Amino acid sequence: MKVAVAGCCHGALDKIYETLELLQQRHNVRPDLLLCCGDFQAVRNEADLRCMAVPAKYRHMQTFYRYYSGEKKAPVLTVFIGGNHEASNHLQELPYGGWVAPNIYYLGYAGVVRFRGVRIGGISGIFKSHDYRKGHFECPPYNQQTIRSAYHVRNIEVFKLKQLKHPIDIFMSHDWPRSIYHYGNKKQLLKMKSFFRQEVESNTLGSPAASELLQHLKPTYWFSAHLHVKYAAFMQHQTNSKEEVPKATKFLALDKCLPHRDFLQIIEIEHDPSAGDSLEYDAEWIAVLKATNSLGSVTESSWNMPEKNALHAKWDYSATEEAIKEVLEKLNHNLKIPCNFTLTAACYDPSKPQQYVEPVRIINPQTTEFCVQFGLTDFNDRIQQAKEKGLVQGKYEEDEDEEDVDSTGSAEEPSEYNTDNSGLSSINPDEILLDEEGGDEDLNTCSVEPSPDRALDIFTSFSDIRVMPDSMAVSSDDAMDSANEELEKSGMRKHVDEKSLNERPLKRIGGDENCNTGIKKIKRRNQAIYDEEDEDKTE
Repeated sequence: MKVAVAGCCHGALDKIYETLELLQQRHNVRPDLLLCCGDFQAVRNEADLRCMAVPAKYRHMQTFYRYYSGEKKAPVLTVFIGGNHEASNHLQELPYGGWVAPNIYYLGYAGVVRFRGVRIGGISGIFKSHDYRKGHFECPPYNQQTIRSAYHVRNIEVFKLKQLKHPIDIFMSHDWPRSIYHYGNKKQLLKMKSFFRQEVESNTLGSPAASELLQHLKPTYWFSAHLHVKYAAFMQHQTNSKEEVPKATKFLALDKCLPHRDFLQIIEIEHDPSAGDSLEYDAEWIAVLKATNSLGSVTESSWNMPEKNALHAKWDYSATEEAIKEVLEKLNHNLKIPCNFTLTAACYDPSKPQQYVEPVRIINPQTTEFCVQFGLTDFNDRIQQAKEKGLVQGKYEEDEDEEDVDSTGSAEEPSEYNTDNSGLSSINPDEILLDEEGGDEDLNTCSVEPSPDRALDIFTSFSDIRVMPDSMAVSSDDAMDSANEELEKSGMRKHVDEKSLNERPLKRIGGDENCNTGIKKIKRRNQAIYDEEDEDKTE
């Protein structure tokens, strides 16, 4: 089947769906599924806008509300994960996932579903070490800390995903797995984005939690976004024994939504032709949720996941075949996810704008139904109970000049990662500081018309990828060039071909960099991303 993969969507659903329609008209290609890798921005109204972690001047309604209200319907099944610029209050209504609009499904904090026999998993948010071991304690109205921490990945979600034993076909994360850049054309990446160099060379670019999941799950495909650059890599996983069949992951990161040409990719993926066209629950994932239900937390206290040591009587929460069978029997072997979307908040009315709307906590009936059906804890209910006891506090405060108060250390400080280590660094080099990010372009001005000479570049098949040798160590740029030669022989050539990548001229990163000596280097790297985009708009 044909799967369309999009990078940071930034709420521009009309533009994305119009692009897919244009592809069908021009090339007779219609994707069966659309996957979005975060910054989806499911904004229903003005209150949702205030819960999106971007400076106020970048808060635009965009077009999602039209799909939420029923004015429009997504023309293709859309599955997405959360990023670091979301209406967090809306997504928090669906911690286990659910429909945010007809035909548009959110995977939750972490989740696994099936479509036409293809197993799709994902984790929402970005990695931030000092929040990693906390519970999901945030709730609206947010303050300046919780509006950001709400989208930070937690160890409980990584732990759940690591309980999976059955193969994953596709996995999505918003930020890149750390070290993945060593398995593609690193030299070309740094040529395009020279301000990544320090973090690449110190191996601090990307999420260590996502890297751990990549090593554990070994999915066939891994899609990401966040860094606003298109990049492909091919990772051959090490085997634990000679009898184990070698596995490899094809990684692809997409640029942000239009006008950037690399925000969308069409990929051919093998599927089960006998499977139905409905989105389905994954029985093993449901069994894992049931097994780990008691581990959930809604407090700000840091805590470790069970591990094999003298401190924990149980550390293996993977699903047994019996537990999976129980889930199937409970559902009468009908895994179809019910189309039970419900409006839970007023929809934006352009004729009656409401500038000052206080965000409130909402219990979503989809979550209630899901929890009752499978005997799970409704985290929103627990948060409310904790809030009544004074354990959760939050008051929305807005500042036009929002600073990233999450950052508490030097941007150059190396990050040592261990999922159960209390000494984690507080620095996430991937997270773009909010005073410099947040959609500095008006997506309403973006053209949906791809240039004729670029139109076919979004089509890619990974079916003829060759297995890379086990000796693909990545200790030097020379090794990267060798790996790139292998990639160019495969179906991923379109992703890494230097001619294609160089069609977009490199931009000079303005002379201000040497003047603003008081700005952290991490800010300069992030600012460079947007300086580059500003130059695009003036061309």
